[in-house]
Amino acid sequence: MTGDLLLHGYFRSSAAWRVRIALNLKGVPYAQAFRHLRRGEQSAPDYLAQNPQGLVPALDVAGRGTLTQSLAIVEWIEESFPGPALLPGAPWARARVRALAGIIACDVHPIQNLRVLVYLKRDLGAGQPAVDAFARHWISLGLDAVEARLAEAETGAFCHGDAPGMADLCLVPQLGNARRFGLDLARWPRVLRVEAACAALPAFAEAAPERQPDAE
Repeated sequence: MTGDLLLHGYFRSSAAWRVRIALNLKGVPYAQAFRHLRRGEQSAPDYLAQNPQGLVPALDVAGRGTLTQSLAIVEWIEESFPGPALLPGAPWARARVRALAGIIACDVHPIQNLRVLVYLKRDLGAGQPAVDAFARHWISLGLDAVEARLAEAETGAFCHGDAPGMADLCLVPQLGNARRFGLDLARWPRVLRVEAACAALPAFAEAAPERQPDAE
């Protein structure tokens, strides 16, 4: 399948960032197409024909079609390409990693992504300080939960054990968002320790927003 993957994304999208990390960890080559979210390029008719939600990421797979939703894409990558594994082998361990990933991908990110914050500001009349405080509140609750879970014995250098996986590729982009909203991350030392372990790996460094061709 080499050369048959096209990832639609935006350099700052944390959901697209997750998928870039997953592909990098697996060593899977892919091309990128860019949808500038602040210019509304995700609402172009050609893109809506592929992804009716008008969100990023979307992954075009030659001969198959288009996958949407970042964790579904990551699961497909995990099942379609050989190691290193993004999920551990034992059922309990796999569930733990999925739960950690879900704290970020299901409960934190969706209510502080761009379209939600634009709605708060443009349609509900919230000022920018209130919008930023809203985002910081929900990010903080999520990171509190992750920090507590990282005290468990299954945690190693990474969120689960001593190899990066699905939980880590959700956590790192969320920390990027947290910094953009002005959160002081010092209160989450376990989270920062995991982030430092990830940052030392080329797969994470090369997926960072500032390393993408569409970075501004």
